[in-house]
Amino acid sequence: MNTKVISDATQTMINQYKNFHIGPAICSVPYYNNRVAGRRAALRVEVGKGSPKDIYEELIHIFLKNRVDTKLLTSEGLKKVMVENNIGIDCSGFAYYVLNEESLGRGKGSLSRRLRFDRWLAMFRPIINTNVLTLSDNRNSKIIPIKEAQVGDIITMVGGVEGGERNHILIINQIEYQNFIPVTLHYVHAIAWPSDGAYGHGIHEGKIEITNIEKPIVEQRWIELEKDATVVGDENYTFSRARQSATELRRLNWF
Repeated sequence: MNTKVISDATQTMINQYKNFHIGPAICSVPYYNNRVAGRRAALRVEVGKGSPKDIYEELIHIFLKNRVDTKLLTSEGLKKVMVENNIGIDCSGFAYYVLNEESLGRGKGSLSRRLRFDRWLAMFRPIINTNVLTLSDNRNSKIIPIKEAQVGDIITMVGGVEGGERNHILIINQIEYQNFIPVTLHYVHAIAWPSDGAYGHGIHEGKIEITNIEKPIVEQRWIELEKDATVVGDENYTFSRARQSATELRRLNWF
């Protein structure tokens, strides 16, 4: 068995969101749903598009304003403050920062110089204007077969979900191979499962075990939060989203 993982710098970016900390407190950055919050603001951190640094600086401002001693902060308290102040990251914002780190590490330049948008003004605020449709646009990425999967690839889910849920994106950050054929794709993403409650959402990790490499990605075995999509009654929300959407395994065109 051979395993390939995403670059150290890119994994560090993932960890900064998954294990965000201030003082002794550590937690996952919450998932931010702009459809629910309905905010239109100039600052990235206010619309689910903030970098770890943006989020840190905004939180420090909040703590100073409210005279909170961060040395006494608990992990539960940190997560609660972020959720109650609508500070978090949405799926495409998370994907932007992670893929940007990987693109820079490969010597391919930043996403801001590579991405193509429908509106030319969008290029002046690329982070805020990048969404799942941007990353799944054929001008920016291409569909690939499972047998050619590599770390840094993405899984996009577009449309078709009941209840008004928006499009979604996963990032492949580790792949296990057997005889040079991928057998397990490990992914990471920002999401809120209904079972997460008010404070459990944020950065999730899961895996897709390849049971038949000739079949589509949604016909493989999806496991996340110990929920196996092949087990009757073992509800896997991410897989449910994938099954209801136009779900594709893709690669950025310059990777």
